[in-house]
Amino acid sequence: MRRDPPDVLFVPSHVIPPIHPKSVVTIHDLGYLAEPDSHEPVRRKQLAWTTRWNCSAASGIIAVSEATRNDLINRLGISPNMIRVIYHGVSADFTPATPGQIEDVRATYVLPDRFILAVGTIHPRKNLVRLIRAFERVAASDPEIALILSGNAGWRAEPILDRAARSPFSDRIHHLGYVPDAAMPALYSAATLTAFVSLYEGFGLPALESMACGTAVVAADRSALPEICGDAAELVDPLDPESIAAGISLLLEHPDRRARLVAQGHSRVKCFSWQSCASETLAFLRAIRDN
Repeated sequence: MRRDPPDVLFVPSHVIPPIHPKSVVTIHDLGYLAEPDSHEPVRRKQLAWTTRWNCSAASGIIAVSEATRNDLINRLGISPNMIRVIYHGVSADFTPATPGQIEDVRATYVLPDRFILAVGTIHPRKNLVRLIRAFERVAASDPEIALILSGNAGWRAEPILDRAARSPFSDRIHHLGYVPDAAMPALYSAATLTAFVSLYEGFGLPALESMACGTAVVAADRSALPEICGDAAELVDPLDPESIAAGISLLLEHPDRRARLVAQGHSRVKCFSWQSCASETLAFLRAIRDN
């Protein structure tokens, strides 16, 4: 009989790193608290222990978004004075692909002419079952649109992929599995739009990658995604398949709105660079050192 892991994990003393008098930790998200059912129980307990230990040991904390900063304050009681928000960047590799590159990726993955792209590990937090239900509403009136899932199968992927296989439009739902980084810019560029409707994200890099490649984004209106996307995405309620479907249909049926989001996305991604991330991180490290 399967048993849940113990409430307190035993961690041998030799695997606990020494506490440096001046240390900084980066916290990406508190998904294990915000969406506990989307994490394997033992993994949730590990994250709870390591996150609290790292925060208590650190002299300073980097949060990758204001949403994560607020979670640290409200959920873990961390002092706001300890936290600095430093955004991730978008790799320069993510740019609109050439027609030849797009044709190559279409041939490699046998992609349809028009498709909605969802990028990320196949697991509950990515909210793919509701996305599939939303797609079915859209597909009922659009005989050419398809849904492409790109990402490894993660924890509890089987029910999600089984739901896709049982869809009345299963012939238009395709799981590519892992796609190499080198092929991702062309995959984004080939998509009609990207749907990123996760239940929780500490940052949300796929949304920015899609924008950088010139593809419009439908994103969830919760956690860090409104903060990261700004006015460059169509925001929807991730708990409501009707809302997701409406956002997708709006962009599919109105190319001018889609083009406007593409233009706004091009401007938006300029706010996120790895050079800025590195410079701000170095400045914070020096401030902690000298304090």
